Amino acid sequence: MKLQSDYRFLGFLGAIAFTVLLPTIAQAHPGHIEGAGGWVAGFSHPLNGWDHILAMVAVGLWAAQLGGPAVWTMPLVFVAVMAGSAAIGAMTGPLPWVEQGIILSDLILGGLVLAATRLPIRRGLLIVAILAGFHGYAHGAEMPQMASAFSYGTGFVMATALLHGIGLGLAFMLKNPMMVRLAGGAIGVGGGYMLLQGMIG
Repeated sequence: MKLQSDYRFLGFLGAIAFTVLLPTIAQAHPGHIEGAGGWVAGFSHPLNGWDHILAMVAVGLWAAQLGGPAVWTMPLVFVAVMAGSAAIGAMTGPLPWVEQGIILSDLILGGLVLAATRLPIRRGLLIVAILAGFHGYAHGAEMPQMASAFSYGTGFVMATALLHGIGLGLAFMLKNPMMVRLAGGAIGVGGGYMLLQGMIG
């Protein structure tokens, strides 16, 4: 029991540290690794920006909170919709409101986790699908011109699945529901900071 209590305390400290330090590292994605091939560029794209990382981890956290079929359907729907919207983004190019939508997804998903919101699975999947559209569109619109679409897409799908897995793993590791909610709060703080940064330039 003492060991379990120690883990929870460490998780609590980690959540606080993450919340405090997040504003110093939160940023929009700076771009792809220079000279990277299709798969590497795709895999690195979600990992190069906290706007993507926070939302994708939050999906895993929320799926773990909901439990049951949501544990696998929520990440699956996110990845599927993201891949489809990436194809649209690759064909149409960048749009000015997509980045704002991505940051909004951090706020929404972080808030849902913080509040431990329990919705019917279909409503939860609809929310996740809508938000995944912004992330996928950005991936597609920012695909390097010389990259293979298949390799690039495989890369960002794998990175996204990894981030969902991190969110699920974090929730199961923390065990204490309040620690999971605090992690969601940290994600919301990061989204709020990025939104503020975008507003003030």
